[in-house]
Order: sequence, then C-alpha cells, then structure tokens
Amino acid sequence: MNAITLRQLRYFDALARHGHFGRAAEVCAISQPALSVQIRELEETLGGKLVERGARQVRLTPLGETLIQRVREVLTGVEELGDMARAATGPGLGRLRLGIIPTVAPYLLPALIKRLTQEAPELDLHLRETLTPRLLRELGEGRIDAAIVALPVSEPAFAEVALFEEEFVLVRPEADADQPVPDGETLRRMRLLLLEEGHCFRDQALSFCKAPSAMSHDGLDGSSLTTLVQMVGAGIGVTLIPEMAIAVEAPSAAVSVSRFRDPKPTRTIGMIWRRSNPMGDRLAGLSEMVRACAPAQSG
Repeated sequence: MNAITLRQLRYFDALARHGHFGRAAEVCAISQPALSVQIRELEETLGGKLVERGARQVRLTPLGETLIQRVREVLTGVEELGDMARAATGPGLGRLRLGIIPTVAPYLLPALIKRLTQEAPELDLHLRETLTPRLLRELGEGRIDAAIVALPVSEPAFAEVALFEEEFVLVRPEADADQPVPDGETLRRMRLLLLEEGHCFRDQALSFCKAPSAMSHDGLDGSSLTTLVQMVGAGIGVTLIPEMAIAVEAPSAAVSVSRFRDPKPTRTIGMIWRRSNPMGDRLAGLSEMVRACAPAQSG
C-alpha cells in the first residue's frame, strides 16, 4: 500500500469544501490536472472512490463522507504539532492566523495592526475576514488560530474572552434627525435595512426589533455596513450600526445618528481560540492587546 501524504489529504479536504476541481485547485495553488492526479492516487491507495465526478460539481461518495471528518481531524492535529513547536521554541506567537467578522474588521484592524507592528514586529500575521459560522468551522479545523467574533459562541471546545461591549445606534436620513427615536417594536414596522443573512449583526438587530430572522426586506439587504449607510443617505430607509462604526461610516453620507433609550441594543465582542491550542496563554495575552485597541465608547 502506498503511503498517504498530507498533501493528498489537504487536496481532498479542499475538494470536499468547494465541490469543484477548478476552485479547489485554485485554493491549493496548483493546476486542476495535478489536483485530479493526487485525488486519484489517494483513491487507489484507499481502494475506493472518494468523489463522484460530475460535469459541474463534485460530490462525496459514501466512503468520502465517512473519511472526510477523520481527514480534517488529522489535518488539525498536524497544525497543533506546529503550535506545540512554536510554544516550545520561543516566547512569541511567531505566526498568527487571525479571523475577524466583517462588522468589526474595518474599525478595529487599523489600530490593531499598528500596535502589533510596534510591539511584536516579528509576528507573521495572516488575517481572515469572513462570517462567524465560517470562522468557527475554520477555527475548529485548525485553519486559523483565533477569531474575533460576537459572543457568546457557546462552543465547549473554544476558550472565549470578552474584549468590550458596545451599543447599536440608529442611522436615519438627516431630515429625520429631530424625530423621536423609535423603540424596537416601532423600528420593526419601518423600512429597516439589514445585512445579508449569515451576518450575526443582522440577527442581533432583528432580536432587538423582536422580528423573525426570516423577515422580508423587499430585497434591501446589504453586504456591508458601508452599503447600508449609503442607502440610508439616499433616503431608502433606516438601519442600525455598531458604535465602533460611527466615526468611519456616518461622515460618508447625509445621515444622522441617534442613540436608543434603555434597554439599549448591545453586543459583546470577544476573542476565541481552541482550548487544545498549546499557545493558549499567549493568545490570552494577545487578547489584552486587542482590547486596548478597541475604539473608545462614548456611552
């Protein structure tokens, strides 16, 4: 029996994720024929087909479905070996693969990167901005080392540290600046612009309005807070943004910002990492640096 290689396992993992040879090859930075050869060699070694090759999509076979979770456990274990080596050979983090959600990244990263450059110039920082469900999956599989997300995540395998709490504020057209600030129930009946499904901030905003997650918005969902604020400036509706986004987003459009009365909508931002990560103590130290970089809250 030929030896199974880590390269083959990584290629199989990528193929299972993307369901397409071309996209998997692009992610793995190799040619599609080379990826196909490696998958065939893995199948020959294992003695069975791992994928069904369709014209447009690749699906896992029953054998592939059975093996993929174990393959990911192996790859996570290999990543943790690297973490153990880094923990044993030096005081710093060395390489840090940090994930961060889109409603935090533009407002926190400039200060954080500046501070890391000054205080940890040896750090090899790799940033990943994407939605919470994807970050949790990638963290669990060892593809990132830590993530900055909204808490709680309630995942026993992850350590989580609260960094700061912030309010949500109402953004509406300048002409409405003198109008009473609506409560959650009233806001639900207004033309409320929200982020696309998959953003935790969308769910938090709907929770404040006591609205169902499947609430229709007439196709007016946005892909970013910047888009939502610009839509408000154009008179299309109103929206909510986190307090840390005010300084960046509000000056860019003809909008007014208002704070809600108590009980105010808030969120807690924190940092999470795998409890099994041997670099946990150093990641906890890093969380203190992240906390210090949080935008000041005006209350």
